[in-house]
Amino acid sequence: MARETLKTIFHPFESGTIAMPEAGRCLFLGAEPGYRVPEGFGASIEAVQPYRPHFIGLERAHADVAPEAGEGPYDLTLILLTKHRGENENRIAEALAKTVPGGFIVIAGTKEEGIQSLRKRLGHLFSDLESMPKYHGVAVWFTRPDDASEAIEKLTHPTVEIDGRFTTVAGLFSHDRIDEGSRILGERLPEDFSGLAADFGAGWGYLAAMLAERAPRAEGIDLYEADYRALERAKVNLAGQQGAFRYFWQDLAGEKVRTRYDLIVMNPPFHAGKAAEPSLGKALIKAACDALKPGGRLLLVANRGLPYEPVLAENCKSSGEDYRNARFKILWGRK
Repeated sequence: MARETLKTIFHPFESGTIAMPEAGRCLFLGAEPGYRVPEGFGASIEAVQPYRPHFIGLERAHADVAPEAGEGPYDLTLILLTKHRGENENRIAEALAKTVPGGFIVIAGTKEEGIQSLRKRLGHLFSDLESMPKYHGVAVWFTRPDDASEAIEKLTHPTVEIDGRFTTVAGLFSHDRIDEGSRILGERLPEDFSGLAADFGAGWGYLAAMLAERAPRAEGIDLYEADYRALERAKVNLAGQQGAFRYFWQDLAGEKVRTRYDLIVMNPPFHAGKAAEPSLGKALIKAACDALKPGGRLLLVANRGLPYEPVLAENCKSSGEDYRNARFKILWGRK
């Protein structure tokens, strides 16, 4: 179901508060499936969506969509907020860099996504800032100044270095630290492995890096990830690592894996937005079991309370638990 802020973002145009663009290029950062272009909106929209399931939904709706923005310049930019402040501010900085001077930058989000505090911060940077509430969200807009260098500098969140060897960006899972569950699994990966492996939901590449270190005789390691930005960061993080890596931007819950593996490791996601959604993790575990060769192994880490054991029992010849502490458990399955 499309969220209502997809209507909020076009409301300033539909209400006549901002004149409808008759032509030109419009960049839409964070576009999601379900948006409706209002009648009279003549600019061609170039949607940007790095999250694979949303990307596929936009493709099916025949949107002009890519996982990252083009070079520009754009006459107008729309930005749909997420729950990550750093990601939102980086998108605004990108919009400032790619929108022509005098072009509108229109942002929409909800209170839960920080639109109110963002509006205050932007008010200190842009004197012509205006806003309008509608459809349980708020639209905020301003024009791109002739000199945006100071605002870009203040809004940009740089890459974060982790453990002296990895880099991440705002908005990714565990963007400022090694996730504790991944660390626990990384310390317990097999050292005697020599077959073909995959990391399902690879994020910025931590588990793949740990597996390559612990099992240097591995034939290869494939990384599957739904977030295009995370996969691109994994390529950077593994660039100097010994091992044969391949990268797949894929929605494991909705797109079939063609290769079969001797070993799959994973720290499955279990959130959809802010709500816990164990069915997402279950779908990825089933996809992993389906992608194993006969006799192949699945190793995964999960929060103790997540009900993944029945999925493993239903889809594997044998399964069990290798480790447990106060927060996490490591489960295994054999095809």
